[in-house]
Amino acid sequence: MSGVVAAEATALLAAAGWYGFQLASGAPVMSFWGAVFTLGLLLAFAAWLYAVAVFLFRGFRWPRAGALVAQLLVLTIGFPTLTAGLPAAGAAMLIPAGAAIVLLFDKRVIRFASRAASDPPAL
Repeated sequence: MSGVVAAEATALLAAAGWYGFQLASGAPVMSFWGAVFTLGLLLAFAAWLYAVAVFLFRGFRWPRAGALVAQLLVLTIGFPTLTAGLPAAGAAMLIPAGAAIVLLFDKRVIRFASRAASDPPAL
């Protein structure tokens, strides 16, 4: 489960790198500072997803909610991407998000990710 979230964070970091490269190479934008803000959001969301993946791997309970929210956000972007004529990009977003949602509600993941911060490790 944490591997799926970490892979999504890596893909988001790669997208942020590509976006930053395009911004630095002089690609036309409507608002330079708006584009810088968007780049900052991409980087912040990637860092947040990495934190969620790490704490899911450690067995904490709170990252399950964060991972679910992230997957729902990906679904809201993936469906329009798929129907807008970009099936590969849409599928690349929808398939991992769907798998992550299914895994989030798996009994083994729930059992593993059921400790609070002060409890001893689940395994």
